Amino acid sequence: MAFHIVLANPRGFCAGVNRAITIVNQALERYRPPVYVLHEIVHNRHVIEELRQKGAIFVEELEEVPRGAVTIFSAHGVSRAVEKRAHELGLRTIDATCPLVSKVHRRMIRLQKDGFDVLVIGHKGHPEVEGTCGQATGPVHVLSSPEEITSLKVRDPARIGYVTQTTLSVDDTAELLKTLRSHFPLISEPERTDICYATTNRQAVVRQLARAVDLVLIVGSKNSSNSNRLREVAELQKTPAFLIDDADEINMQWFANVERVGISAGASAPEHLVVEVVQRLQQYGAGVIEEMEGEEEHTSFLVPALRV
Repeated sequence: MAFHIVLANPRGFCAGVNRAITIVNQALERYRPPVYVLHEIVHNRHVIEELRQKGAIFVEELEEVPRGAVTIFSAHGVSRAVEKRAHELGLRTIDATCPLVSKVHRRMIRLQKDGFDVLVIGHKGHPEVEGTCGQATGPVHVLSSPEEITSLKVRDPARIGYVTQTTLSVDDTAELLKTLRSHFPLISEPERTDICYATTNRQAVVRQLARAVDLVLIVGSKNSSNSNRLREVAELQKTPAFLIDDADEINMQWFANVERVGISAGASAPEHLVVEVVQRLQQYGAGVIEEMEGEEEHTSFLVPALRV
């Protein structure tokens, strides 16, 4: 079995993920283990395990953290209530929220301060959506389908605004916003999309990649929103696509009659996992390895001075 590999470019870690992981590593060096992290710092099983081995302890509830311990909020952000509870419990907190998520929080706060109902376009129950909704002091509605928009009741259709989860499908969100504008023509919109640059870039590249190959592999964990969206983008091009955590999840039955395999990685998946997938495919007969031409991403976020 011989086939070519085409690597998406860009792929993998985004600036927000790099920043969050750096914050945990620096906290471990400065304050010594254990350092506690509320929820997964980013949604990738391998990243979590690597940090756990260094001494990070991941918890789902603040009450699990000993009083006075260093506690990090994940890149997805947290609600005001969580911040308040951490203070009440005497925890020393570090905020690793992605700056692009923090930007969404600030817009939520501004809209609510102006008396607007706020619509959050996103997936119910996702940590980022819960953190965004948790900035609200007034009416907030989470919407994920056109049907939910058409049945929505608000106090004043002339005083509503929306924000979006940063890791949504660009295509799906465009359809939702089309419905939203038709029902609420006076809705307040952000100056530019809340969907982050890395999500947008990776989806655009996978859309192009899927048209040029017979099969797409997306490296990323099952609970990673942006990784799942990449798989969906490929499938929308009528190309079979699979989301895999690592090389061990590759099923060679997928490759029957396949000549070109495309590979990308979600924004929380480290590059070494992509390398291991390529190496495994080479063992199965992969030959030529091509890298797509793509724009280099120069976005980076300042890592704050750690003071707790």
